[in-house]
Amino acid sequence: MSVPGKDEAAAYYFTYIDRVPEADVLAGMERQLGEASQLFSTISEEKSLHRYAPEKWSIRQTLNHISDTERMFAYRALWFGRGFSDPLASYDQNISASGARADECSWARHVAEFGDVRRASLALYRNFPAEAWKRSGVASGNPVTVHALAYIIAGHFAHHMAILRERYL
Repeated sequence: MSVPGKDEAAAYYFTYIDRVPEADVLAGMERQLGEASQLFSTISEEKSLHRYAPEKWSIRQTLNHISDTERMFAYRALWFGRGFSDPLASYDQNISASGARADECSWARHVAEFGDVRRASLALYRNFPAEAWKRSGVASGNPVTVHALAYIIAGHFAHHMAILRERYL
């Protein structure tokens, strides 16, 4: 497996793709699951409500955002990977965050949910036939490949873990 080419996703997504050091993105996603488990176990229920600035998301909201966004990218991968060609709509993270009311859900539930979402993403990608990885479609008005979406999932997680470590912890 190789890193996606510049023609596989909009330039913006390389903010995430470029954060993935492994050529084997699924091994990287598996590694991230273990790292997340270790880091999240150090965050208490009380600390998970912390915001580094008044208008910023809490740690709970951030993890909920990671899980929701991974689901959305995995859905795009499923859609295009199975051969559907209709374009998919944009995803507004702020609408999603507002509707989630994540601070009302315990930290432990968010952590468990992230694990479930990541394992589902891994299962989806592991069960794709080789040709599905090469398929593409249009989401949010931009072409994207199923291959690039795997790297976007891993890179989006890495992006938010860096923010979590730098600004929250």
